[in-house]
Amino acid sequence: MATPGLEPAELPADAVEVGRIADAWGIKGWFKVLPHSASPEALFSSRRWYLLPPERGPKAFAGPVLLRIREAKEHSDSVVASAQEVDDRTGAEALKGARVFVARSSFPTPGQDEYYWVDLIGLDVVNREGVALGQVKDLLSTGPQTVLVIEYQADGQPAERMIPFVAAYVDTVDLAARRIIVDWQPDY
Repeated sequence: MATPGLEPAELPADAVEVGRIADAWGIKGWFKVLPHSASPEALFSSRRWYLLPPERGPKAFAGPVLLRIREAKEHSDSVVASAQEVDDRTGAEALKGARVFVARSSFPTPGQDEYYWVDLIGLDVVNREGVALGQVKDLLSTGPQTVLVIEYQADGQPAERMIPFVAAYVDTVDLAARRIIVDWQPDY
């Protein structure tokens, strides 16, 4: 099934999922987006969003499709946006549940010692002594700080350890070498 006005597109090679469309917002085609990040700058910096249909439920399009964003702004705990291809509430409702992707190349440049979570996932984590502690599987926001979720093998079984992503424990993040050096011991 196709929604009029939505143009089939190819996901960019560097596409990153940044949120989901929650519902229509208002009557003029605006829609509400639940960002995956507490700081949804990628949604504001890109004017080209790519959508994939929801994993479950009705699908208004086969996807991926391109949305040309007119405006995106913060509203309460979410983001609201309007797109050239969506003119009314019915069109916005058809997008409910769609996954929103943005090209990584359109993300704003992070500041000194700032990193996008997507860039940290998969990095190897070693301590100051060179002992491998595992790979970053995920990150958790605990409010005051972010925590690295590290996956490793213990007695042949997958296990996790958590390391606060703060200067007291993280010495170096080397994106080029795909490695994080930490002040942490394997038995902590």
